Amino acid sequence: MENLAIVDLGSNSVRMAITEIADNGDFREIKRVKENTRLSEGMGTEKILQPQAIEHTIAALKRFKRLYQGLPNLQVRAITTAAVRQAKNRREFLDRVKKETGLEFQVLSGRKEAYYDYLGVVRTLKLSHCLILDVGGASSELILVQHKKARDLISLPFGAVNLSEQYHLGGFVRADDLFRAQSMVMERFNKIPWLRYATRVPIVLLGGANRTLARMTYAHRRQHGNSFHGYRLSSKVVYGTYRELLNRNLAQRKKMPGLEADRADIIIGGMLPLVCLLQRNSDGRVIFSESGVREGIITEYIQKRQKGEQNG
Repeated sequence: MENLAIVDLGSNSVRMAITEIADNGDFREIKRVKENTRLSEGMGTEKILQPQAIEHTIAALKRFKRLYQGLPNLQVRAITTAAVRQAKNRREFLDRVKKETGLEFQVLSGRKEAYYDYLGVVRTLKLSHCLILDVGGASSELILVQHKKARDLISLPFGAVNLSEQYHLGGFVRADDLFRAQSMVMERFNKIPWLRYATRVPIVLLGGANRTLARMTYAHRRQHGNSFHGYRLSSKVVYGTYRELLNRNLAQRKKMPGLEADRADIIIGGMLPLVCLLQRNSDGRVIFSESGVREGIITEYIQKRQKGEQNG
């Protein structure tokens, strides 16, 4: 039996999952924790990680370490994504993290992050054709899946936090700000040639903003349950939820069922990539996946271990 702890440092939150892996390759998650640290907040066009966000993040990493240190047969995998990938002061930040927590982070490229998303989704959702959308705090990943293979993938440098900051989508949203934000996202999508093959397939949703959308519709329908994996919505429901959010100011959004108060200022920016994609998509279905980067890493880890045993 082996314990694999995966620490996933994102642009908006840091997550940690501990998975028990049996000798035969079977695995089960035994602990999962999350803290919203907003590492990408205030980075601006200079792309500098800010002192307060750094302090919050390191404090969370220290708390996580107390949960996994001392476990037998422990392997720790630490990965980080867009905020650190884009930061000009990432070397200083990563050196300090290693000094204070002992964690040595691998900075995933956008394509690698997208590939892990793909691995996590195809392992658990029985879909031969789909478009995967992962909206993080500072980036969005798109993967076109055909015949269960990743045909094309891309990482785009916008997400819930930086869209909300750059286009003032946190409070009551002005029409001109929303128009500028939507125009930019649509322009970026229009430059992706292979997206024209993704107009008649369901969209599989990953990332914090999309999980929030699932929670809000669950609460609206008075549904109960801890897992959104495989949960489906129509574009009509997505547009309706988006419209409700746009009709409220920040204080009003914080009171909406299913919407965490600390996500209320970034939820419109977080839903924007999905809304723009749905406007291009005639299928109209969205499907939520709770398997993403971390599950993709576990899948790869087990495959490599089994291959090593066969070679040995």
